[in-house]
Amino acid sequence: MTKAFYEPDLGANPDNPFARDTSGKLVRRAFWLDMLDRSLVLAMTQGVGAHLTNEQKRAHLLDIGRDSLIDQICIQEILPPER
Repeated sequence: MTKAFYEPDLGANPDNPFARDTSGKLVRRAFWLDMLDRSLVLAMTQGVGAHLTNEQKRAHLLDIGRDSLIDQICIQEILPPER
């Protein structure tokens, strides 16, 4: 199964923190690794990562070794009961 990493438009924003090289390696890894957990949660829920899907957020968090934050960042969608 391939991971569903977010692929930013690097023509519009070449400094995007989600940028990856041709082999899929995160280019600005230090940007994410230097963040405290609380800052990372805020960045992914209200900042640069807010528009990502839960699948993209999960793949990114696994890649940077912060899978312990998945439950805080990937909000579970609650579906109403069927009638």
